[in-house]
Amino acid sequence: MLLSRSQFFSSSPLPSSVCRLWIFVFVVLWLTAIWYILTPASQVGKEKSGRKEAFHCQGCKPFPFAIHGTGMDGKKCSVWMFLPLVFTLFTSAGLWIVYFIAVEDDKIFPLNSAERKPGVKHAPYISIAGDEPPASCVFSQVMNMAAFLALVVAVLRFIQLKPKVLNPWLNISGLVALCLASFGMTLLGNFQLTNDEEIHNVGTSLTFGFGTLTCWIQAALTLKVNIKNEGRKVGIPRVILSASITLCVVLYFILMAQGIHMYAARVQWGLVMCFLSYFGTFAVEFRHYRYEIVCSEYQENFLSFSESLSEASEYQTDQV
Repeated sequence: MLLSRSQFFSSSPLPSSVCRLWIFVFVVLWLTAIWYILTPASQVGKEKSGRKEAFHCQGCKPFPFAIHGTGMDGKKCSVWMFLPLVFTLFTSAGLWIVYFIAVEDDKIFPLNSAERKPGVKHAPYISIAGDEPPASCVFSQVMNMAAFLALVVAVLRFIQLKPKVLNPWLNISGLVALCLASFGMTLLGNFQLTNDEEIHNVGTSLTFGFGTLTCWIQAALTLKVNIKNEGRKVGIPRVILSASITLCVVLYFILMAQGIHMYAARVQWGLVMCFLSYFGTFAVEFRHYRYEIVCSEYQENFLSFSESLSEASEYQTDQV
């Protein structure tokens, strides 16, 4: 993250207790998310299973292409819940594969290393781990796939919340922020640090800057929309994760400014794992929805896309 070629070398190591703390927090967050996913949603009021919740409404003429979400029964889980989990698990696994390749090739110090050999190995920053082949090849592929999956999650999350928010600016802001973060992933993955330092750092700034903004926006939307009366159960952990991510970003820049690169590298890995854990929590709400792609024949008099969205929102009845 925002490295220069002269900032490669390590400094004093972080105590092993802090590493164990990161692992413990990561495991607790995942167990909590799995518990939320497996807990049946409570049924409040009268449910009408199968009611359309996005772009279609009564009296509206269908437009040629649309994606809509349908509410699920409280006792069933949609297969779409696995999309955020796949994003989190495969991206984290891919990044750790990059790390182990770089360690095996003696490009970086291990995260738990207490040794200092300037000129031989570098601090275990993610950007440095994925800087040279063969690790750079895996790193580029992982980041490209992560950017695509993050973009899909952004669109589906926008569709999910569209009929439920009165003021759409916050939902639109979350979509735009996550799209920019996804674009930043492609930049930092395809432009390695030593090949194009400036573009790589721009991609890093987009990813973590707009990614942090996305986390706070989605946490606010979670508490405000309160899908299936799970707003507090999901929103509070997201607020905690957002605060942790913000703290890691601030701490990272402080350590970088002081030249304590081993500390900064470990904070960077913790920051990325918090990001991925945050995206995994979307499975809690995605388990309530089934998304479908609808393609219809073109008609000259069909409503415009924005008109259809607005009219759909007017006719929308909240499903709980």
